[in-house]
Amino acid sequence: MSGSISDLDKNRALAEWLEYSLRQTRNRIRELEIQEQQEQRRRERARAEQSWKIQPKRTGDTAMLHRGGCSLCADMGFINREEAIIALAEPDIEACQVCNPQTGLM
Repeated sequence: MSGSISDLDKNRALAEWLEYSLRQTRNRIRELEIQEQQEQRRRERARAEQSWKIQPKRTGDTAMLHRGGCSLCADMGFINREEAIIALAEPDIEACQVCNPQTGLM
């Protein structure tokens, strides 16, 4: 049977196609994972911008209220708007002069 493709050649061609398909699928998975990580970071930044945080009092300093995204305050737990309003009313908590956390609270 000249001109026909042997079972061995068919299976080799199938294996090559499956390997190609697997590489394409793995590449797509990597792309989707990167997109998912970027979206997660965007959600976290958006949440931080809608939140506040309190920098604890240190020796000789007062405690300080920051916007959630303020880089002057290390990552710590966030507080909501109502808690931020209460914190600003406290005499021993000051507002950060850089991020102006009181904006949008009053």
